[in-house]
Amino acid sequence: QVQLVESGGGLVQAGGSLRLSCAISGRTFSVRAMGWFRQAPGKEREFVTAISWSSGATNSVDSVKGRFTISGDNAKNAVSLQMNSLKPEDTAVYYCAAKSSAGGWSMGHGYDYWGQGTQVTVSS
Repeated sequence: QVQLVESGGGLVQAGGSLRLSCAISGRTFSVRAMGWFRQAPGKEREFVTAISWSSGATNSVDSVKGRFTISGDNAKNAVSLQMNSLKPEDTAVYYCAAKSSAGGWSMGHGYDYWGQGTQVTVSS
């Protein structure tokens, strides 16, 4: 099992920045990729961005490209999401997720383990 704990959410004005962190524990050696997802009120959870744990390659959805940056630290078993130029439509609960199987990591597929989520609210 892999355990994930997010932190860093909060309330910010449009145009502002927030940094989310995710601490990884348990069977960390099984992690192949880490991702961030979000779920806005009344909407389904959606993939935001991910990083390959072995190569460091990243991928993000178009709506956050140029604004959000995912980074990972294998040695510290942590992943972060730097969010800049935040918009009201970024308001959601953000989830950290881990993937232990190969393939599909960059498209948000097959993530096995999930954190409890952290609320991000962007006011206009």
